[in-house]
Amino acid sequence: MRPLGQEQPKAMRVRSVSVPAPGRPENEDHVFRYGDLVGVLDGATVPDGFDTGCVHGPAWYVRRLAARLGLAAADRPAAALAGNLAAAILAVRADHGGACDLDHPGTPSATVCLLRQVGDHVDYLVLCDSPLVLDLGERIRVVSDERLGTAMADLRQKALAVADPGQVDAATRFRRSVTLQREQMNRTHGYWVAAADPDAAFHAVTGSLPLHGPGRVRRAALLTDGASVAVEQFGLFDWRGLLDLLCEAGPGELVRRVRLAEAGDGRRRAGFKRHDDATAVLCEFEE
Repeated sequence: MRPLGQEQPKAMRVRSVSVPAPGRPENEDHVFRYGDLVGVLDGATVPDGFDTGCVHGPAWYVRRLAARLGLAAADRPAAALAGNLAAAILAVRADHGGACDLDHPGTPSATVCLLRQVGDHVDYLVLCDSPLVLDLGERIRVVSDERLGTAMADLRQKALAVADPGQVDAATRFRRSVTLQREQMNRTHGYWVAAADPDAAFHAVTGSLPLHGPGRVRRAALLTDGASVAVEQFGLFDWRGLLDLLCEAGPGELVRRVRLAEAGDGRRRAGFKRHDDATAVLCEFEE
């Protein structure tokens, strides 16, 4: 029996969509729910012509990492999210077997965004560029990890500074940028992502927020960057508008609008792709 006066736990309603980029055969995003744990993962696409030292690809990696996160959550439901993520990364490292060079700078990797309901509060974890958008009533809070964006801006400058851009073709500059980016992965003053090093989990952005009171969490959206571009790149609406769209029309409508914006924009993202896999999850907490 719950003690008199103690708040009842709020039920969490979850809706989601995850679709591959047009023309791509495999979705390198992954969405999952294990009980009170919800997450999205975004596998890092490998540009054509780049080695990874691994016989597995990003889609395999995100599926294995999600499964291992589920097992960690079942084994240690009260453990910190960072600890469970570290355990999951370590377990996937073993899943690779002996055919992969897990010290290779191109080893499969993924961003991570997690939300877990624990009684009267939620815990969250964000690693790399898959943001969490939270409706706290009078304000919207976006939990993001800006280190990849900062590292990429620095790397673009370094790649251009190595030689006169007019004397180096675009393909060579791109290969140089990718090589420099790989050198910054899971390094101090670089950026952190789930890959083969479990220590990356402890560099994630983490925290807890209440489900009761005036500043409580009412709604939350977990997004890969293929969905967050609706706000961050195309400016289709602000973050509250994104949450409203997810509530009123569903996550699939968000992806539909992103695809329309991409079709009209024509620019390539991340230097080599026009479209990206897109995943959006909406969590709503009952009154």
